[in-house]
Amino acid sequence: MEWEIIGINFLYAALGVLLMFLAYKIFDKLSPRVDFEEELKKGNTAVAIFIAALFISIALIIGGALN
Repeated sequence: MEWEIIGINFLYAALGVLLMFLAYKIFDKLSPRVDFEEELKKGNTAVAIFIAALFISIALIIGGALN
């Protein structure tokens, strides 16, 4: 019984990471004017904070949906 719960938790975690990656890629496609990867390589702190806020908000939505 415990291993089943642990396995389900790992499945939810993997699903959450996959959904977060897909959401980021969709957002990246919807904003073609900004090259987020290039801006991060340049050290653009504003873009880094924006992406962090994006990841946190996506994580909250996915976490709520998986519960």
